[in-house]
Amino acid sequence: MRKRHIKGLVSIAAASAAGLCVVAPSVPAAAAGGHVVRPGQSIQAAVDAAQPGDTIVVRPGTYRESVLITTPGLTLRGSGNRTVIKPGASGTQPDNACAKAGNGVCVLGTAGHTVDGVSIRSLTVSGFTRSGLWASWTDGLKVRSVTSASNGVWGIAQQRSTRSDIRDSTARSNGDAGIFVANSVDEEGGATDTGGTRVRRNTLTDNRIGFTARRVRNLTVNNNTFTANCSGVFVVGDEGTPRAGAMTIRSNRITGNNKFCAATARLPAIQGSGIVLTGTESTQVRSNVIRDNVGATPLSGGVVLFKSFVGAKNTDNTISRNLVQGNRPADLANQDTGTGNRFTGNVCTTSAPAGMC
Repeated sequence: MRKRHIKGLVSIAAASAAGLCVVAPSVPAAAAGGHVVRPGQSIQAAVDAAQPGDTIVVRPGTYRESVLITTPGLTLRGSGNRTVIKPGASGTQPDNACAKAGNGVCVLGTAGHTVDGVSIRSLTVSGFTRSGLWASWTDGLKVRSVTSASNGVWGIAQQRSTRSDIRDSTARSNGDAGIFVANSVDEEGGATDTGGTRVRRNTLTDNRIGFTARRVRNLTVNNNTFTANCSGVFVVGDEGTPRAGAMTIRSNRITGNNKFCAATARLPAIQGSGIVLTGTESTQVRSNVIRDNVGATPLSGGVVLFKSFVGAKNTDNTISRNLVQGNRPADLANQDTGTGNRFTGNVCTTSAPAGMC
């Protein structure tokens, strides 16, 4: 009896052990490839220690540093408005290219080695002299639920980058564009193909320009809100080839962009501009709500086609099915002599020249 009892206990223990093996939880991904940064710790130190594919979780708090990312597949995730990155005091900034350029968070590759698959999520970046978030030579960058505010030039900006997805973010009170997508900021050249970059569901307010696309092609701008900027959307091209354009601007709400911005060396004064196309080809502007953008500058109006400032004309653009009302001096304005531009199916009251409504 005693032997049978002992054997029974052994059997129960073995079965229990086997059951535990079945139901034991796997090691969380965060434990295997995650890093947690708390107030008083360095985000950059965690980035430097990370491997491709790792996630860095930044706890609520204010972090005074610039952060440079060159590791592919990295995710940097905060807690929205509770995780704030600001400039550090003089002499305390890290000695990296991001800090030296005056940017907050940077994702930097090179012409021969892009940085791929980086994700920046749920952070607030504020008060930097240049950009809140700056990317160069990246592929597949994801920017989600980021707030970039009160930076000296751009809120969220990229150059020489492809297949980016910038969404559900807020850019406000930045010195130039809230979101800026360009071929290059420091050299001339034809438009580059963004590979289908998407800018969607963002809120862009109180910037000089809500969104600027400069010398780029093949992207979509949809379901964003633009308000209280000097201009909502600005698409900039020139005489270079390939031409800027081949993009779609659709289903956005562009209202009351009536802030006044003085002239610069490159642009005249801007106020009351909904969407401005300059030197652009084959762009679709459709199904947007464009209301109450009012000003008295050369670029004022609901949708404005204006020859580029080096004389390149707009060609083969289609402006269709937009609700364009309450804009002055006109809801639709074609100040260009380019060919193939079509205004069709728009709901509007005034146009220059007359007859486009």
